[in-house]
Amino acid sequence: MAHGLTLSPAGTPGLAALAQHMVRMRLALMRNSLRGDAATNLYTGVSAGLILALGTIAVAVLWPAYLPVTLAVWLGGWIFGPIFIGGGNEALRPEYFSMLPATPGRIAAALLAGAFAGPAPAINLIALLSLPVYGWRFGPAGVLIGLVAAVTTLVTMVMISRVIVALIGLFVRSRATAAAVGIVTGTAIALCSNGWAPVAAVGGADATAAWSEVLVRVLPSGWGVAAIEAPWPLALVILVAGAGVIALLLAAWAGLLSRRVVSAARGGVPPRRGTPRPLPSTGGARITAAKELRAWWRDLVRIQLLATAFSFAVVTPVLLLALDVWIMVPFMGLIAIVMAAASSANLYGADGTALWLTLMTPGAERADVRGRQLAWLLIVGPAAVLLSLAGTLVSGLSWAWPWVLGLLPALLGGGAGVIVLLAVTSLVPGTDPHKRGGNPLSTGADETAETSLAWLVLLAVPATALPAAGAILLHPWAGIATGVLTGALSAWGLGRIAYRRLENHGIDLLNLMKHGPSPQAGKPTTADLPIQHRIGVTVSYTIAWLPLFPQGIVPLIMKIFGIGDPGWFLALHLPPIWQWPTIIFMIALGLLLYGYAILIPMRLSSSSTVTTS
Repeated sequence: MAHGLTLSPAGTPGLAALAQHMVRMRLALMRNSLRGDAATNLYTGVSAGLILALGTIAVAVLWPAYLPVTLAVWLGGWIFGPIFIGGGNEALRPEYFSMLPATPGRIAAALLAGAFAGPAPAINLIALLSLPVYGWRFGPAGVLIGLVAAVTTLVTMVMISRVIVALIGLFVRSRATAAAVGIVTGTAIALCSNGWAPVAAVGGADATAAWSEVLVRVLPSGWGVAAIEAPWPLALVILVAGAGVIALLLAAWAGLLSRRVVSAARGGVPPRRGTPRPLPSTGGARITAAKELRAWWRDLVRIQLLATAFSFAVVTPVLLLALDVWIMVPFMGLIAIVMAAASSANLYGADGTALWLTLMTPGAERADVRGRQLAWLLIVGPAAVLLSLAGTLVSGLSWAWPWVLGLLPALLGGGAGVIVLLAVTSLVPGTDPHKRGGNPLSTGADETAETSLAWLVLLAVPATALPAAGAILLHPWAGIATGVLTGALSAWGLGRIAYRRLENHGIDLLNLMKHGPSPQAGKPTTADLPIQHRIGVTVSYTIAWLPLFPQGIVPLIMKIFGIGDPGWFLALHLPPIWQWPTIIFMIALGLLLYGYAILIPMRLSSSSTVTTS
């Protein structure tokens, strides 16, 4: 790895040589990973990022007053991105370079250079060219200050992101800190969706605008705008202060990296104190459930994901209380079930190659699947029931009782069935828990694939409750029996399919976890589609949710419950005679887009199979 490094007279690698090798390794890793769907995802992300970057420049030209807010959004991406994906995707881990004869500061500076060798910083730099564009209003001096501020702002954003990743990797060594990260993540996601509610409720529009204008300039993303608007002496002070902040962040990052490399990482499992408790003297699904309960209690990744699910479920309705909107409070438990299922969809992938223990035990597949279902219900069920009952009682909305009591068992059973089915049909390989690196919240799995799997669960689990919802619409209390029946059938039926597949394809799953997906020359992927279909599939996946959910299903529910506020829902702004046709059209359009995105690759696969045969 250190081959070809230029050594200084003291026998240590030079900073320029280290930085050059970091950049080359980062580019080589990215180049070698551009295969199949990974390439498609990267091209899609780069295209979307370029559109957003050009949009940021357009904001500087057309709506300059909103430029600080826009740049604050970019800063938020660098801050919350690593938190959302469990500590960030570190292509070049500090542990890889711990044996190099170089100081932590030098290695940190070289890793910083490697961090810039990727599409995200390049796209962000294009977005930051909005600063010299904005500075043009203030003359040549404003353009010059904007160019310098663009560079310093980019370095500051990247350094803040790196420091956050290092902090997560160093200090998340206990259940409490993992849960704290999960609570922060869930709260951040809730703020992204409903954070406007308390802002709208406090102080009125004028006070909020004045407060926001000051805040977005205090943030590091707003220092460039502040420097452009300030007189020359103050502008120089702001730029020098920004360079000083970069130096402090680099020093802090170097210290964190050195502590992380020498710290005793236990692969995402907190240290155990005292004598381990023996497992209960039982067998079958109960012994698997006992093992799974210990995994949920000890695995920091699971703790963080569970805390994310429940914090999002609680914070989202609470934010709306600022506007005296109580309609979501009774459904906190239902939201928690769906989010917890989405965070549990890769059960076997999270365990790594431990599946061989199950496969080496004759007839253990059924007990393993049923035990995982039972453990998940014991972890999620009581808390979801408590949130549902307490939320309904506190809200005082008596009409919500049939919906809560009917949908609760349906979603619990549906979640318990869907997670084990997808765990054996759509497994995403990850690193064995005891082999995880210095970042305990990173499973080593493909974050894009895990995110796609989570979105699939967010669609599938609510779908299992549709029969109960239909029964409630016919008769309020008929949905309770229907919910219990559909929940039991979902858990039993989907679990049966899962353990049957595990019996027949367990070896294939184990090979997938050990070696990754094997290349199959005759099996096409989305990246093999013609360019027009590839673009169509990508665009369909990207925008299909918009007509289906916000413009289709949500106004459908609002029409059913008689909610009169039209909000930003197109159908509710139309005359009553056109509302239902518009809702139906939007739902059909969303389903059509999803169908196109799913069926076109399947058609390619089938036609390729026929041609090969």
